[in-house]
Amino acid sequence: MDYAQRFKGLVPKAEPLILGIESSCDETAAAVVQGRKLLSSVILSSAAEQAKYGGVVPEIASRAHTDAISKAVSSALEEAHIEKSMLDAVAVTYGAGLLGALLVGLSFAKSFAYALGVPLIGVNHIRGHMAAAYLADQTLEPPFITLLASGGHTAVLYTKSYTEFEILGSTRDDAAGEAMDKAARVLGLPYPGGPNIERLAREGKNCIAFPKMFRGNGYDFSYSGLKTAVINYCHNKEQKGEEYSRADVAASFQCAACDVLVERAVSAALKYGCKTIAAGGGVIANTYLRECLVRECIANGLRAVLPEKKFCTDNAAMIAAEGLVQYRAGNFSDLSLNACAHIPLGKKGKQ
Repeated sequence: MDYAQRFKGLVPKAEPLILGIESSCDETAAAVVQGRKLLSSVILSSAAEQAKYGGVVPEIASRAHTDAISKAVSSALEEAHIEKSMLDAVAVTYGAGLLGALLVGLSFAKSFAYALGVPLIGVNHIRGHMAAAYLADQTLEPPFITLLASGGHTAVLYTKSYTEFEILGSTRDDAAGEAMDKAARVLGLPYPGGPNIERLAREGKNCIAFPKMFRGNGYDFSYSGLKTAVINYCHNKEQKGEEYSRADVAASFQCAACDVLVERAVSAALKYGCKTIAAGGGVIANTYLRECLVRECIANGLRAVLPEKKFCTDNAAMIAAEGLVQYRAGNFSDLSLNACAHIPLGKKGKQ
């Protein structure tokens, strides 16, 4: 019998204790939730080591996860003041991400769930980012608009139910976070690009006319042109021997990158009659974006649900939150579940 079949017909608990494990990139994370209540969240990051190389080195990340995974889980259980025997399920990221890094967390989670005799729940990393909003507001219920902005995905979605969403628009090329990393590189800023762009932007002003909007219908995005515009601006100035303000470039880029996210999300909420916009993904940690989204929501009679900044970037709390969704839906995984480096967000329409 497949492992998942053991739990067919399981009557879900109202407030289950779920362990979440995340190891898709350079953070080894573990968290425990009881229902929607977050009991603990532990993140052990190798970002400082990765920064020496200007980005994440997969082999280094995998070794760091191997060293840290047991400690992260033990610390999360201790912080939550529970014994592992009290857990009702184990949720783990199986994709997308670095294959070797994913395998560390997935292998640990499989053995942990099997030893405890509890369901294993494979979680799509991107759905985890979307589920982080449920921890930010325990009363949040679909339907609502979701703004997803990360290093790999940028999209506006109509979240119809806990397990169904419709992609209204997505990026046609670079994602917002990807563009931030590339803009940071041309400005000579270290990895990761997003936080360093934000810090430099505080010293500058929005005075350079970088392209803001994808010239098309619907809710699609395009960041390739914006990225290229920043690169060309800096290179042209340097080739001509002209001085320019790196801070002004950062501030102008930040406005161009973030304003369109807010505009599209608010437009979708108004069109679809949703009163709430929930957001998720690493780019949502950007202070300028958060302030703009809240301001525009208030101006349009909408409500913004934003996870704390530490739960926008990679973490296990969001994996546990999505694990709760799948636990209640009875969607459990077999021990044959494999890691997947790439999981497309999906085509436009219902998912």
